[in-house]
Amino acid sequence: EENGHQNKRLKSGADEEDAENQNKKSPKRKIVLLMAYSGKGYHGMQRNVGSSQFKTIEDDLVSALVQSGCIPENHGEDMKKMSFQRCARTDKGVSAAGQIVSLKVRLIDDIVEKINNHLPSHIRILGLKRVTGGFNSKNKCDARTYSYMLPTFAFAHKDHDVQEELYRLDRETLERVNKLLACYKGTHNFHNFTSQKGPRDPSAKRYIMEMYCGEPFVRENMEFAVIKVKGQSFMMHQIRKMIGLVIAIVKGYAAESIMECSWGEEKVDVPKAPGLGLVLEKVHFEKYNRRFGNDGLHEPLEWTEEEEKIAVFKEQYIYPTIINTEREEKSMANWLNTLPIHDFNSTAAEMQTNNKNSKKSSDLEGSDGCGDDSD
Repeated sequence: EENGHQNKRLKSGADEEDAENQNKKSPKRKIVLLMAYSGKGYHGMQRNVGSSQFKTIEDDLVSALVQSGCIPENHGEDMKKMSFQRCARTDKGVSAAGQIVSLKVRLIDDIVEKINNHLPSHIRILGLKRVTGGFNSKNKCDARTYSYMLPTFAFAHKDHDVQEELYRLDRETLERVNKLLACYKGTHNFHNFTSQKGPRDPSAKRYIMEMYCGEPFVRENMEFAVIKVKGQSFMMHQIRKMIGLVIAIVKGYAAESIMECSWGEEKVDVPKAPGLGLVLEKVHFEKYNRRFGNDGLHEPLEWTEEEEKIAVFKEQYIYPTIINTEREEKSMANWLNTLPIHDFNSTAAEMQTNNKNSKKSSDLEGSDGCGDDSD
């Protein structure tokens, strides 16, 4: 009997060793993961190693990768070891329906299922594809599409007394919103739409391919609309400020001419819409797909088969979070109350003052021209 027990112990030890050897044998391969998540309660996507008080999406993802056996623990501590790269660094509270991360993992069996088993239900891996060894999801991305879901009462004129739940967007206002959003298309200097960038910083120039507001729809007795924007890349807070400025114009707080001014060198006070409604919808890899998508070795980075899963995730986790949070916390309604505080007419006066001051002190010439109202 004693020998029997000993044999069992030896056998279980051997099994563990086999599993470990199998892990070592599992080849490390460069892959991309298609991710969807609800960003509420998180301090953005990007992990801040050593700062555990601010939880990020990547904290939960890395933990799941380690627990599922895809990566060794030390790769979780030093993400460079697995060549980890996110496609877009979403800000605090921002959700994603089509985020892409690239990394090297052990290709274990049922890998997607195993990773998801260690993730909370509001973070899901929806797809996985093999990519070239040198692939980097940030550098190879040609464009990003974001959506911004907002209650339509945000567009009601400031002089009209509006009951939020009863407000419905009329055709004329929607057309005006779309006319203003279309002005963003093309290449502009967006230094006024972010922080810490001066007017002559070349990286403040960004290319917007399309921007429009779709047809409104009613959820939980409140009317909402979704703004879509596709651009090569975006700076921190840029989309929220682009939308914030259009709301300020449509509501009657700012003149249309302020948009043109904001691309000039002088500082313009651009309000930043709440983060709640912002969702990373899709990332585009057109050049990569043309080069490698049909080479017989690699799959194109398109996710048509996963579209249904993406739609289900949005309906289950992203839209309800935006709608319920808006109803409970009134983030848009409260933000709209701050618009009168902004000074949309000060730019010309500021310019004169700056000219006088620059004559007095040459030190001011190097000052940053992109201060932010609430960062």
